[in-house]
Amino acid sequence: MYHIIINPRSRSGRGLKIWKDIIEPKLHRDGIVYRNYFSERPGDVARLAGEITSAVGKPFTLIILGGDGTVNEALSGIKDTSQVTLGYIPTGSSNDLARDLKIPKEPLEALELILSGGSVHHMDLGIVTYADGETRPFIVSCGIGFDAAVCEEALRSKMKNIFNKMGLGKLTYLGIALKQLFGAKAISGKLTFGNGTVVNMKTLLFVACMLHRFEGGGFMFCPDADPADGLLDLCAVGDLPKLLILFALPTAFTGKHYRFKGITPYRGETVTIETSAPLWVHTDGEVTRKSSQITVSCRQNAVKMLY
Repeated sequence: MYHIIINPRSRSGRGLKIWKDIIEPKLHRDGIVYRNYFSERPGDVARLAGEITSAVGKPFTLIILGGDGTVNEALSGIKDTSQVTLGYIPTGSSNDLARDLKIPKEPLEALELILSGGSVHHMDLGIVTYADGETRPFIVSCGIGFDAAVCEEALRSKMKNIFNKMGLGKLTYLGIALKQLFGAKAISGKLTFGNGTVVNMKTLLFVACMLHRFEGGGFMFCPDADPADGLLDLCAVGDLPKLLILFALPTAFTGKHYRFKGITPYRGETVTIETSAPLWVHTDGEVTRKSSQITVSCRQNAVKMLY
């Protein structure tokens, strides 16, 4: 039996319509045995995922209908990911996980891929640990600074819903990015990797820690990221003029941004990021708090996904 968690508010409220008009009728036509659950408020997906995992008590397939943030919240509620194989029907605004895994954009095609058996792929799971011991998982990326500030504002943006309905969701992030860029204050930072390597940054705009190649609706910040190599790929941005960043950002859609001095790739199993002032932190686009110190680590092959 499939267990399906639906975020009805995904894709600006179209998640519920996609479920009722496309996914549910297909399951009925094919005689698929399933049980569905709807999230109603923040935290519901994590609670539901945890309750389902505890109640089933054996390996099962959990299908998520929502965006990257919905997958993130589900993973935060699952204590033992080895018991769960994830299926994903992407109905979010950025869908960077589906973009990297080449999961179909069309909900029915994504469902058919799951129901046909597909292939089970083992992928890494990232963990952000704050100085006070709080931890949060991520499946796509986490970031501190500018990219997280963009996510934080996008979550509150009314324009996001308007652009999503027009199929122009990228414009939301691009517009907010420009606003945040010129409003950002100068912050210094330090990266300390697990092997002892230390990188001091006089100016730190943001550091993206990636398991997959894309974040923010298609920015290919880490073109060489491999979701199953047990390593974090980092894109550190700092010591370059804001006007130059304005020209560099669009090149990140094709992964050509490292030609600009001040944008530097790094790789490691763990990294501690310290900043001279608290900055927003995101995990898969979900933003809950600011921090001036986070440790990011990678658990190799901790997640199973069917696609």
